[in-house]
Amino acid sequence: MKKPVSKSQAICISLLWLILCYIVITKAEQVNGMTITMLLMSGALVFIPIYKSFKRR
Repeated sequence: MKKPVSKSQAICISLLWLILCYIVITKAEQVNGMTITMLLMSGALVFIPIYKSFKRR
């Protein structure tokens, strides 16, 4: 069994993801469909495990 994610860990992971999104959006020459799709998929990979961890408690 995995240890559940604490609130401080979830906040830290979320902030790091938001910083990464900010860097990707500001450094991209143009924001197109592929960029948006990549951000949505990475968001799912970050937030679904956090959601499941909080739901199990």
